[in-house]
Amino acid sequence: MPPPSATKTVQKTYQTFREIHGVVVSAGLIDKTVKVLVGGQRWNKFIKKHFNEPKTHLVHDPCNSLRQGDVVAITPGWRTSKTKRHVVKHIIAPGSGTAIGDRPPIPTWEELHAEAEAKRSEKLDRRALKLAVAKAETKYEMVRRNAVAIGKQLAQQTRIIQERAAARLARAQKEGGEV
Repeated sequence: MPPPSATKTVQKTYQTFREIHGVVVSAGLIDKTVKVLVGGQRWNKFIKKHFNEPKTHLVHDPCNSLRQGDVVAITPGWRTSKTKRHVVKHIIAPGSGTAIGDRPPIPTWEELHAEAEAKRSEKLDRRALKLAVAKAETKYEMVRRNAVAIGKQLAQQTRIIQERAAARLARAQKEGGEV
């Protein structure tokens, strides 16, 4: 069950996915990623027989807690990269090497969803701030353009007034009268 404070998006995506068991084939080569070999079979219609067809999945390991040879349970989750679409659920049996207690703990679904929601809310906050800044810059630019336009109009009107005054002065001097 999703937490009651979860948003609709989280509640929609928060469901019990099927659990896939596999063996970690490679770990530690890519940060927060392991390759898991999952057994599978394929039916051949012509021969009418099942053949082993194992698949490998790149799996998101948030705390780098898996080692080569571990038997793990993975579940499909949100896409974390172009090829990673699964997340580690828990370790079933450790392989050779470090004991499970000595490794960093694997986060639960609630923790993963809380982290994803926190990132999403931060992103929305940044987007809103960016939009507000863009609107303010647009308003500032409009005010600046209006001020420039008004300044040009004032300069043009001043020039026209000065030209008219100069023309009146020239006419008055030409006629020999006073200004």
